[in-house]
Parts: sequence; C-alpha cells; structure tokens
Amino acid sequence: MPSPGVPVTSKILYGGDYNPEQWPRDVWEADYAAFGKAAIDTVTLGVFAWSYLQPDEETYDFDRLDAIVQRAVDGGKRVVLATATGAMPPWLAHRYPEVCRTDFEGRRHVYGQRHNHCPSSPAFRRLSAALAERIAERYAGTPGLVAWHVGNEYGGACYCDLCAAGFRDWLRARYGTLERLNDAWNATFWSHLFTDWEQVVPPNALSEHWRGPDHTAFQGITLDYLRFMSEAMLANYRDEKVAIRRHDPTTPVTTNFMGLFRPIDYHRWAADLDFASWDNYPPGPREHARMALAHDLMRGLKDGQPFWVMEQTPTITASRDVNPLKRPGVLRLWSWQAVAHGADAVLYFQMRQSKGACEKYHGAVLDHAGRTDTRAFREVAALGAELEALGDAVLGARTPARVALLFDWDSWWAAEITDGFNRHVKYPAVVLGYYRALWQAGAQVDVVPVTADLSRYDVVVAPALHVVKGDVAARLEDVVARGGSVLASFWSGRVDEDDNAFLADVPGPLAPLLGLRVEETDSAAPGVANPVTLRMPDAGGAGGSEQVDPDPVVSDAELVFEVVVPQGAEVVGTYGAEFYAGTPAVTRHRPHGGDGGEAWYVATGLDDTGLAWVVRHLLDRHGLVGPYAAYDDVELAVRERPGADGGVERTTFVLNHGLDAVDVPAHAAGVDLLTGRHVAAGEPLHLEPTDVVVLRED
Repeated sequence: MPSPGVPVTSKILYGGDYNPEQWPRDVWEADYAAFGKAAIDTVTLGVFAWSYLQPDEETYDFDRLDAIVQRAVDGGKRVVLATATGAMPPWLAHRYPEVCRTDFEGRRHVYGQRHNHCPSSPAFRRLSAALAERIAERYAGTPGLVAWHVGNEYGGACYCDLCAAGFRDWLRARYGTLERLNDAWNATFWSHLFTDWEQVVPPNALSEHWRGPDHTAFQGITLDYLRFMSEAMLANYRDEKVAIRRHDPTTPVTTNFMGLFRPIDYHRWAADLDFASWDNYPPGPREHARMALAHDLMRGLKDGQPFWVMEQTPTITASRDVNPLKRPGVLRLWSWQAVAHGADAVLYFQMRQSKGACEKYHGAVLDHAGRTDTRAFREVAALGAELEALGDAVLGARTPARVALLFDWDSWWAAEITDGFNRHVKYPAVVLGYYRALWQAGAQVDVVPVTADLSRYDVVVAPALHVVKGDVAARLEDVVARGGSVLASFWSGRVDEDDNAFLADVPGPLAPLLGLRVEETDSAAPGVANPVTLRMPDAGGAGGSEQVDPDPVVSDAELVFEVVVPQGAEVVGTYGAEFYAGTPAVTRHRPHGGDGGEAWYVATGLDDTGLAWVVRHLLDRHGLVGPYAAYDDVELAVRERPGADGGVERTTFVLNHGLDAVDVPAHAAGVDLLTGRHVAAGEPLHLEPTDVVVLRED
C-alpha cells in the first residue's frame, strides 16, 4: 500500500490547536459558536493531554477526550488528533528518574517544562508508544479525522548515560570498526585514538567542549553527536507512528517542524512524515523573505508536495523578550503567503487563550473573555470567509520552480562548530541572504537537500556548502554541462562528510567546476567592510578582457574575505582594500566554453546590493527574473496543477509586504479569486499595504 500523503480535503483547512480540557463545557459551546462565525473547520486535539489520559502507569482514562472528540464530530469539524506525547506527565519522571534529560553541563534535570524527556529512555519509548497505540485503537475511523499529530516541536538534546550508550551503538552501525571511527575523527590529533567503544563519551562541557556547544576540540565527534541526537528523536517519532499504523493504515501522520531549526535535520526525517507541517513564528515583523524561505524549505522536504502551517499566532507570541502585535492586515497577508508557497492548511496556536502558565498571553483566536468583537477575531473571521470562498481552487497545486537552493544541515552544523574562521557568520543568515536576492527578483525557488535531483533546474544556488558529500559535486557539474548556472559562496568545498579537510586546494571537489583555488581566508569583526566592485566582463572571456559595464556596482562586503587565485575563471568582482585589494572577490567560470553554462563563486560576504546584482545576472541569463522585481516588497508566487482540459491550471499570488501602497502592471490576465474581478494583462493593480491578489490566469 502506498504511503499516505497530504490529507485529502475540499478546501484549505483552517483552525488550530484547541484545548477544551482547560475549561468547563459551557465554554465549549461558546467556543464552537465562535468557530462557526470564523469559518473554523479544523481542530487539533490532545497535544498535551498525557497527564489526564494516563494519570498513572496502570490507568488510562479517555472519558474527557471522548467528550472532546465527540463535540468536534458533532460540530462537523475536521480533527487532527495528537498522540498526547508533546509533554510527559509528572508521574513518569518520578517513577523513572532516568527519563529526565542530562544537560550540556552534565546536570540531571528533575521534572519540569516541556521538552524534557531523554530520547534514549526505554521507559519513555515504551510508554509513549503504548499511549499512541491506545489512542489510535480508540479513535481510528473517527468521522472527520484527517491526520495524526505525533509529539510536538521535537528538539533539544540529552547527554545522559543512556544517550552515551545509544551514541556508541549508533557509531558502531555507522562506522563498523574503531579503525574507521578513529580515521573519521582524525583521532591521532591530541592522542584521541579509541581502543574500545566504551571509551567514547558524549561531547559536552565535561569532555570536548569549552565556552559552549559550538566550541569543540573535535568537530567530528560533535558533528556525529548532533546527527545521533536528531536520529534518536526520530526513533521516538517512529515508535509512535508504528503504533498508530497497527490500527490505522491510511490516515496521514505528521509532526510539527519549526522551519530553520538547527537541532534536527529535517531532511533525514522527511521520509517518515506522510506530509510536512511546521509552526510559523518569525523573529520579527519584517521577515517576509525569511518566512518564504522556511515555507519553501518545508515544501522541499517532500519533493514539492504541499505542506501545512500547523501553528501561527493571530496576534503575539509569548516567548520573546519583546512580543509585538501583528499589525492590521498582517495575519491575512502572512497566511496567504503560506498558501502561495504551498500550504494546504493554515492553523493557529491557539484557539482560546490559556488562563495560566507561560503562554497565557500568547495570542489566540479567542481571548480570555471569549470575545468575538475584537480586531483579532474580526481578522480571523474575514480570512476564514476568504478561504471558504476559495474552496479547492489551489489544493494540491505545486510550485513550478526552475531555481533550486541547496540547504544542508551537515554544512550548518559543521560550519558553526569550526574554529579558525569567523564565529559571527551564521549559516542561516548566509542562506537567507542568497534566498532574499532570489525572492526579491521574483524567482520561484525550491529549497532542497544536496541529495535532490537537480536535472529540472536551470539555476542552482549553493551558499556555504561547507560539507561536500556523495556525488553532489558531479551533479553540480552536470547542471553547468547542460547549460545551467551554479552559484556557490565562501566556505564551500572545505570538508568531507566526516568534517575532515580535503587534502587539496580549496574548494576541494568543487575546484574544477569553479575554476579557482582559495589561497587564504581573512576574517573581520562585524562592521568592518571591504568594498567590492562588481562589473561584468565582455564576451571575450577570461584573461584581461575589456570591462563593458558603464556603471559598476559597489558592495560593502563583511566578515569573510577569501583570497582567490583564478584557474580558468574570469574576474567579476574585486576587493578594494587590504593587501589583497584588486584581487578577485567574485568570479565566473565557463568550463565548457560557449556551449555550456556558468559557475559563479562569491568569495566574501556581499551585502544585499551585491547579492542582488550577482543573482539577477544568473536569473536573467535564463529569463527567470520576475515581473515585479523592480518593486521592493512586492512578492509573486505561483502554484500550478493539471487542468480539466489536459493543460495546466496556473494561480499566481501577488502580495504587498511594503509599508506603502503601490501600483504595478498586472503580469497576466485572469480572475482575482478573492474579489471575482477580471484583470487584463498590463492593467494597473493597486496594492495597499498587506494587499493580496490571487489570480487564476486565463
């Protein structure tokens, strides 16, 4: 039987995390009346229900959840039912103290908080799977059940003796022999040769680390522990999914990811999720490009399959030092952006505010008073009405991207635990810089792992591809050989999968493609800039060609400055300061001459102006610059699916993230699905701040 995919529904699902166990039943009735006003059709139930479902190891009590589920069924709601293991109950920690995590400093914790269990604990694994099975057995076949929700926002790390033993087992499976392990970790350094598996301990503040988790004497050991911990938590998820499948072979199973989240390699988890879902809590109010990157990353986990937004807040979060309100219209704008990038569900945390504890002021559809006349509720209801009117118009539709951006957790981990360069450089910030340039240019982008099939892309962007593993170098060469374009950045091609430096010129296996070698790497503190002059050479190629751009662009580069020696590549940008002034900072290589494509290399931390200049040259070569690239903060996103006539049904989303109104010429003719108005190609579109147009193209 094929694995289930995205739940089959008749519209974009709308609703969120609902916890009626916190209130008396008369409140439930008021809530459901409000849900009807807001066109809420979906509720996620039981995420944190473990303590009342199982008050002790020998007792299960489903009376309350039975009533909660039945009320949702009676209300005609779609149900996302959790396995209730998002937080463990107090009795579990007190009966099995080893289930509590040991932190990075070696302290065994006692019960408290939420992400608090050891993933290697046999007691946790046994009891969580048992609860998941009881729930699946009882509620499989429930009318309206659309998905199972396992755990909640997996993350964190444990360094206890159980995890140490699990780590050693994981290493045996990965390396087979101590000889291979010692080679992978370069263990001859500092007399670290291991002669027995039991000598291996977790890398933490008591062993290999100083100052914190990113400062390690042995990057290979720490990198492997990051991999192990991600997979240990994946084993917890698998335990529960297996238990569910004993009673329900078809309902899709997922867990909620957290976008650009370092502790877990979501690519290694992707195959085990029937569909991807994630919680969208951007760190600031002007993060539209970052949210688009996260949406595209989630969509790329399942080869372009639509995903869900499992959580977002209607108003504020409750976890930051400063928690600003979403301004009027922003909730609608960000929700439509999610749909534009492939979301087939837009859900909230939470439906009603909790009366106590750390999230009592976290935003909700209904506040503590349960009012339906607030600005927040009115906006929620208005969006619900739009999604209801939209119906199934974009369900299942995919993004027709011809640009791929490679995102790699191994490179993220390895780069940020490495000594010798610049710890102010953060992998997500580097990736976001390149993605922002693509987003601003209006390119449709798939964010994919380094293992992805690249044959359908004209442009492949690989920022900070620090770890080169598998055949990715050869597949990037294939892109250029068939006429495509590849863009790589500083720190790429430095180490192999074991985090050992290639015994070759940098950038290692990427050097033939890029046509250069990196001789030295300079670093500077934030705020210290080196101007880089960018100017395209003429068609004469490398070697002293005339410069033809009348107005070169100057970018203030920061943080990283690689000293590059071209070996076939032409110089596109040069440094303006330091002893390497006048040397290449940006290059372009055409390894196959005029019959092939181009491989660009950016050897420094260009600012947004510089990155935009580079990226647009690549996109323009393939006709991939979007129609609104000249308008700051105007986003174009596309979803397509097969049409009834055998053609392609194309829906485009135009979103104004700017603070001012703007008039843009319509890029195509079609019908705005939100207003019913027909738009002619070239007709002015007036977009107020937060405005959205959903255009079904003619």
